[in-house]
Amino acid sequence: MRRHIARAWTGAVALAAGAAVLPLAAPGSAVADSVVIGGGPVQVSEHPWVVAIASRDRFGGTRSGQFCGGAVVSRTTVLTAAHCVDSGVLGVPLSEVRDLKVIAGRNDLRTSEGDEITVSNVRTNPEYNSSTNSGDAALLTLAKPLPESYVIPVAGRGDAAYRAGTIAAVYGWGDTTGGGQYANSLHAAHVHVLADTVCEEAYPGSADGKYLAATMVCAGERQGGKDACQGDSGGPLVAQGRLIGLVSWGSGCGRPGRPGVYTRASDVAKILRIRG
Repeated sequence: MRRHIARAWTGAVALAAGAAVLPLAAPGSAVADSVVIGGGPVQVSEHPWVVAIASRDRFGGTRSGQFCGGAVVSRTTVLTAAHCVDSGVLGVPLSEVRDLKVIAGRNDLRTSEGDEITVSNVRTNPEYNSSTNSGDAALLTLAKPLPESYVIPVAGRGDAAYRAGTIAAVYGWGDTTGGGQYANSLHAAHVHVLADTVCEEAYPGSADGKYLAATMVCAGERQGGKDACQGDSGGPLVAQGRLIGLVSWGSGCGRPGRPGVYTRASDVAKILRIRG
């Protein structure tokens, strides 16, 4: 099965903590000069709406327990991928995870900078389909508010930021090479938003997955080399200063002809009643 539905972190620490490994295919070759595939380091202070989703109980403390990413969409809410809070990633039902936190303002996961905020409530998109990965989003409510400056607006339906050819950036602390090399500090890669027809051709409904334009958006480079990867799930795809997507799935990392597929932010914003 070559479908990388869950781009959450499932490394050695996760195994030690007892989390289940997802049925991910061996990663294909990727061109990478640092992380997120083909990206480079950035400062979280310049992109404060990027946060880490963490549980030391499930994923160990070496990297603050980070296993997914998220985007701050209001002072008390964070959007992430629905599959990040599924038992397939956590290894246990969400109700059994006692230390789910959002980490804001921490560039290097090995440090104690920034804030670790308890997640007081999780609301999974009621239209999420784990079989197709359509509507892959969940809303995390924070126990205390973040500064207003951390909030990124959500692009609405028909926003110009979704146009094919638009330059976007994807952020995360995930796999640096497609081979299990995870980042300690935040990285980003610049990619292009691709036409729906390109993604429908790449993922027509085979074992690699099926692209659904109504709920998904894809981005990358036709020649490959720049992409999100494992550990980046739920992280933001941003264009023109607005959130347009959440890292969701793809076939391999940075493979030619296999762009990354993201949850379309405008679709879940409507469902979860988020104001952009």
